[in-house]
Amino acid sequence: MLQLRRAPWAGALALLLAGCGAEAALVGSPHKPSPLPEGIEVAFNHNPASRYRSPIDGRWRQGDDLEAFVLSSIAAAEREILVAVQELTLPRIAQALVERHRQGLRVRVVLENNYSAPWSEEHLADLNPRQRHRRAQLEALGGGDAVAILRSGGVPVIDDTADGSAGSGLMHHKFVVIDGREVITGSTNFTSSCIHGDPDDASTRGNVNHMLRLHSRDLAALFQEEFERMWGTGPGGGATSRFGLAKESEGLRWVRVGSTPVGVLFTPHRMGDERNGLELLAELLHGTEKQLDLALFVFSDQRLGNVVGDLHERGVTVRLLADPGFANRFFSEVLDLLGLELPDHRCIVQAENRPSSDPLPGVGTPRLSGGDKLHHKLAVIDRRRVVTGSFNWSPSAAHRNDETLLVIDSARLAAHFGAEVDRLWKGSELGVTERLQRKRERMQQRCGSGRRAAA
Repeated sequence: MLQLRRAPWAGALALLLAGCGAEAALVGSPHKPSPLPEGIEVAFNHNPASRYRSPIDGRWRQGDDLEAFVLSSIAAAEREILVAVQELTLPRIAQALVERHRQGLRVRVVLENNYSAPWSEEHLADLNPRQRHRRAQLEALGGGDAVAILRSGGVPVIDDTADGSAGSGLMHHKFVVIDGREVITGSTNFTSSCIHGDPDDASTRGNVNHMLRLHSRDLAALFQEEFERMWGTGPGGGATSRFGLAKESEGLRWVRVGSTPVGVLFTPHRMGDERNGLELLAELLHGTEKQLDLALFVFSDQRLGNVVGDLHERGVTVRLLADPGFANRFFSEVLDLLGLELPDHRCIVQAENRPSSDPLPGVGTPRLSGGDKLHHKLAVIDRRRVVTGSFNWSPSAAHRNDETLLVIDSARLAAHFGAEVDRLWKGSELGVTERLQRKRERMQQRCGSGRRAAA
């Protein structure tokens, strides 16, 4: 557990938070935290060994404050702040970026095009019900429109249409680069629902997420290179930006953070390019010898599902927890591993499905507050290797989206992520749940056995 109060930037953070007019605090673990590798910090917003005062309602809640985690690095920056994140709706982060911009730092922001327009300028009549609900949540958050704050404050912002296209599949990155020396990344979008909970629902605690802070100029250089490919010459500079397949992403590259080997892969890659993220994940999983722990938001790639099933047959202990909202969808590999398959809304069954004849006993979903999601994209391999980033385990992440995939070889870091899987595992629902069984019965009644799609 990261003890942020002891960090050298604590004073700067306190001043910044005070300037934002909101009370926030991070409280360290009551017991001695497990050691972390040199140059790497980690925070979990559902960490039971920590608590902070929520900026939404002022109440104490369990977990590390991921918003303060970002704000602290913004406050400590001296020269440059680069932000590439799918969505940014937290006004305090926007205000902090504007303040550093006004102090003379070079601040630049890349967003996904679906979230790059100020919501306060949208007309309600133009919004669908889901968009209206999102707007109501952002209004309830208070503090203003984060994107409007950035734009009115003069912070340059572009999105993935800056290259003249309609956008990549998704600009799904979640990273910040500070002064060419530090990288913040992980599974977390800069939104209340991803960090603190929904502002209009006090029962939510935020999607289950994590952040890493990695101190390494070599790693920061790789992230800055990715940022510059997307940025091009910036706003109004012509179609020099590159997103999606136009970036011509490289393969996995290794650097060291302290003494820890860290590999980074940016996506997407073309279907025939063997450097793609799914190929890398399959290779990493094949190397598992004893234990594989997975906590995944989306798991929809058939080949990876097959690999996990093969590991089980080899005697590897597999613990797989998937987001409840995705686990039972017809395209989910969770179904295969439970020995099931479901037709889609057209009563068609995917041709490539391979339901296991020996269902895995360690597959299920965690119990979460209503509205919250399991948002990790996480694997812990043999308690010594961590795979994480923004990369969901899907073909879209590999071949369409702008994503980050990290491989970190550290037993010390793996212990922290393993503890997070342990926490989620407690009370999880394993096997065919009542909810899944009811869905299966409904689909059988409607579709029979379904029609198998052509291969």
